[in-house]
Amino acid sequence: MPVHSVDVATLKEWLEAAEAVVIDVREADEYAAGHIAGARHIPLGEIAQRLDEVVVPSGKKLVMQCRSGGRSLKACDISDALDPDRDVYNLTGGILEWEAQGFAVE
Repeated sequence: MPVHSVDVATLKEWLEAAEAVVIDVREADEYAAGHIAGARHIPLGEIAQRLDEVVVPSGKKLVMQCRSGGRSLKACDISDALDPDRDVYNLTGGILEWEAQGFAVE
């Protein structure tokens, strides 16, 4: 399936409605400095080996997220290569855009 993009406002709505699973593909120090509540941390370098750890319940969307959208797009491409039937979304603008819109991180 093609990789889809999602903007931060839509992702916030999905999270509030419990409709998305977020994977933060940044490095450990970046994740520790602040991340979207509930985001699962799997660094980009480990995504191919660890993506099968992630359970995406039926009806929920899988969203990859990084600092600005570049690494998460690579993670989406890896996900697509591993499982072409999996629907995956890239967070446009990453956590920088998330914070720029005033949304909280933990």
